[in-house]
Amino acid sequence: MLSLSMIVRNEEAQISRCLKSVEGFCDELLVLDTGSSDNTIDLAREAGARVETMEWPGDFAPARNRALELVSGDWVLVLDADEFLLADAKAPLLALMAQPDVLVINLLRYEEGAAQAPYSLVSRLFRRHPALRWNRAYHSMIDDSVIALQQQEAHWRVVDCPVPALVHTGYQPDQLIAGHKAARLRQAMEAELLERPGDPYACAKLAGLEIEAGQLDRAVELLELGLAQCGANDHAERYELLLHLAIAHGQIDLPLAEQHYRAALAVPLAPRLNISARLNLGALLLRQNKLEEAAALTEAATRQVPEVMLGWYNLGLIRRKGGDIAGALEAYETALQLAPRNPEIYQNLAAAQFLGGNIDAARGSFLTAIGLLLEQGRRQDAELLAQKAGELVKLDAA
Repeated sequence: MLSLSMIVRNEEAQISRCLKSVEGFCDELLVLDTGSSDNTIDLAREAGARVETMEWPGDFAPARNRALELVSGDWVLVLDADEFLLADAKAPLLALMAQPDVLVINLLRYEEGAAQAPYSLVSRLFRRHPALRWNRAYHSMIDDSVIALQQQEAHWRVVDCPVPALVHTGYQPDQLIAGHKAARLRQAMEAELLERPGDPYACAKLAGLEIEAGQLDRAVELLELGLAQCGANDHAERYELLLHLAIAHGQIDLPLAEQHYRAALAVPLAPRLNISARLNLGALLLRQNKLEEAAALTEAATRQVPEVMLGWYNLGLIRRKGGDIAGALEAYETALQLAPRNPEIYQNLAAAQFLGGNIDAARGSFLTAIGLLLEQGRRQDAELLAQKAGELVKLDAA
C-alpha cells in the first residue's frame, strides 16, 4: 500500500493538480493543513484526500513528521503542493518498490524555472520504517535517519529512479518573490551553519544566495569551507559546491572557473544532474573563443537532456559565433518550442536571421522580443532593444 503525505497551507491554486497526478497510483491521500484560510481543504477533500489539521510548528520537519505519523501505507510518497508526479515514472517506481531490500527511492525532480540546476535528486519515496524521521530546517530531509538506519541494518538499499519523476514549479521567479523564499532560505541556512559549522549542504545553499547578492568573497569562503567538510561519498553536495565556485569565479577569473567546472563534471552524477556544469562550461568556453570544444560539449548536452531550453539557446549562440547561421537558427527554433515566450531567444533569433539575410523575419522576431519584454514589465530593456534593433532594420516597416 502506498500513501501520499503532504503538508499544506493556502495552496488552492496548485493542490488539485498535485493530487490529480497521483490519482490511481497512491492508495491513501493524506493532507495535513497547517492553517489555510482559502479553499485548500475543500479542494483536497474533493480530490479524495483525508485532511487533518495542526497549527504551524514553525519548522517543516515537525510538520512532515506529524504527517508521517498519520499515514498507514507500507510506502510513503511525500509531495508539496507545487509539485506533481509524472505519469512516465509510475511504472519504474512500482518496479523499484517491489524489491524487498529497497528502503528509499530518490526521485529525479525537474526544477521548472530554475536558472541553475534544472534537476535535483530528492528522497521523497520510502518505506514507512519507524526509524525514518525528518530533520533540518527549511529543506527538511530524511537522509540523516537513513544513514543511521543503514549503519544498524546494512541490507537496506537507497536507489535512484532512472527517469524524471517530479516537476517542481516553486522556483518560478514570481513565486520566489511572492513567497520570500530566498529570505527564508537564508535565515534557515544561517541557523543551520550555527548548529553544524561547515555543513556542505548549508554552505552550498547560502553561497548561492551570496553569489546572487554579489557577495563573492563570502560565497567563495563558504564554498571552500563546505568542500573541506565534504565526505568522499557526498557526491551531490560536492558537485553543487564546485558548481557554485565556478559560477563565482566566472565573474573574476575565467581559467579558475573553468577548472572548477571540470572538477564538478568529474563528480560521478547522472547526466541530468550535472547538466548545469556542462552548459555553463560550454558558455565559458564560448567567452574564451574555444568554439570547437564549446560546440561539442553543448551538442552532447542537448542530445542527452533535450528538454532543457538553455542547452539549445547556448548552442545557437555558439553556432552563430562560429558562422553556422543555419545551425544557429535551428537551435533557436528548438529553444522556442521549449520556451515560446522568452524574449532573449527571439532577440538572438532575430540577430541570426539578420546575418542570414532574412530581414523581414529578423524584423518580426525583434518586434516579438520587444513586445514580450513590455508584457513582462521590462520597459527599459525593451527600449534599449528597440534602439539597437532599429539600427539594423526598420521596425516600423509594413
